[in-house]
Amino acid sequence: MTTDSLSNAVRVVIVGAGFAGFEAAEQITRKAKKSNTNVAVTLVSADDFMLYTPLLPEVAGGLLDPRFVAVPLNQTLPGVDVIAGRVESVDLDGKQVQYVGRGGETAVVPWDRLVLTPGSVTRLFDIPGLREHALGLKSTTEALYLRDQLLRELELASQTEDSALAEQHRTVVIVGASYAGTELVSQMRALADEVAEKRHFDPSSVRFVLLDVAKQVMPEVGDKLSHKVLDVLRERGIDVRLETSLESVSADHVVLTDGTRVPTRTVVWAAGVTANPLIATLGLPTEKGRLKVGTDLAVDGHPDVFAAGDAAAVPDLTEPGSVTPPTAQHAIRQGKALARNVLASVGTGTAKPYKHSNLGLVVDLGPGFAVANPVGVHLSGLPAKAVTRGYHLFSLPRGVNRWAVAMGYVTDVFADRSLVSFGTVTGDEAKFYAQGR
Repeated sequence: MTTDSLSNAVRVVIVGAGFAGFEAAEQITRKAKKSNTNVAVTLVSADDFMLYTPLLPEVAGGLLDPRFVAVPLNQTLPGVDVIAGRVESVDLDGKQVQYVGRGGETAVVPWDRLVLTPGSVTRLFDIPGLREHALGLKSTTEALYLRDQLLRELELASQTEDSALAEQHRTVVIVGASYAGTELVSQMRALADEVAEKRHFDPSSVRFVLLDVAKQVMPEVGDKLSHKVLDVLRERGIDVRLETSLESVSADHVVLTDGTRVPTRTVVWAAGVTANPLIATLGLPTEKGRLKVGTDLAVDGHPDVFAAGDAAAVPDLTEPGSVTPPTAQHAIRQGKALARNVLASVGTGTAKPYKHSNLGLVVDLGPGFAVANPVGVHLSGLPAKAVTRGYHLFSLPRGVNRWAVAMGYVTDVFADRSLVSFGTVTGDEAKFYAQGR
């Protein structure tokens, strides 16, 4: 694109490189080129990669390398100007986004069309000690720290003759029995079993406690599959406690809402997400913290501002009165709708409302088992495992990443998990406040 064409181009700025932002950037660039629409797309993201978050439990469980689930933006989005920076504020009247670059410098980028897809952060509650002592699973940093934490704690347990202290080291408490929490506890259980086999101790001495305030695990997959998930978790020695959560968290124990005291040094909070804090600074209407948008994904009163993904309350036309849940499946498809409607706003094509059909969920539960309900067909066991892994391979947007993950899956069939703790991530880096936008 020449200097003259750049100066005349419609400037589209996308905030956030999650599923929705990544898809929007790719689709806008491709469709604009095909239609000869003069647009310049800038993507501002704290990271220079798109993180495929559904595979973070496999990273935490030592099955996959973190590079496999990180899709590099500059190598995958040709024609998009990628800025690695943390967005601090948005000037809706002046049409500028202010960000802080990796060198600490503050800069602004102007826009004609703004796409807000900053994603979400872990949703926390006012539980004493939670922020100070618990861990999350929203980034590769957190996933790596969790893997190292488990390996480190099991090593410490093997070095002490104090049975009470060993119990603390060998107990893991995970809060949240939806798909993230159940996948995580399954992968960490598999990693712990691997350590027990190699270190010649009883794997049942490693205790996993899974909590949730709900009445069942994985309610998203329906009653039949939910019961199967519960049975499998308990068969693997996982202590599942429903209608139960945390009362308080300390460095060496937690107290549950039923009064039970559980000794532990590893607590993981996987009980949902909330919109990125950037949304609260905009002064725009929100719904449960998510930015309100129309069915066309445009912000009411601001036809040049669009939003989607976890940070947006997108009306669900299949269930009037509700909004779409914050899932990768919706974010990807909303990204495509964003591209179509943003281009329509500059005269290319026709805007359409976002409407989806539910494709179901896939949940990997560790060695030999998964559950899935693609297009309403309920599967479990090895057939579900094949569907789950196939879905992830299909959904990853870069061939090299697909190949790497596929090789990780193949290696998992024929070889043991690598029990390596690098210790490159510090506790401060893995804290909730390190989550950015």
